[in-house]
Amino acid sequence: MVHASESMTTTPGKPSQPTLPEGFEEMMVHRVMQRVDVLLEKRLREAIAHVVQEQTRSILPRLREEVESVVRQSVYEAVADELASHPGTA
Repeated sequence: MVHASESMTTTPGKPSQPTLPEGFEEMMVHRVMQRVDVLLEKRLREAIAHVVQEQTRSILPRLREEVESVVRQSVYEAVADELASHPGTA
């Protein structure tokens, strides 16, 4: 622990300011950056999820149309191929 007599320095014409222990500023910057990193990751995930959800909602009707079309075409082709493979049954 730093005592009051050790924690204050005076410069002529300036009020006394506390001195920080060796490496304190670097440690503080490191810890703050760790917290910023965690918060940014969380908020970016939320923002990206929100944008993806909005985009998904906006393309969903078109996507359904495409899937329906592909399924319909596949069924038509499968039925046609099956009928073609048994010529005497139709």
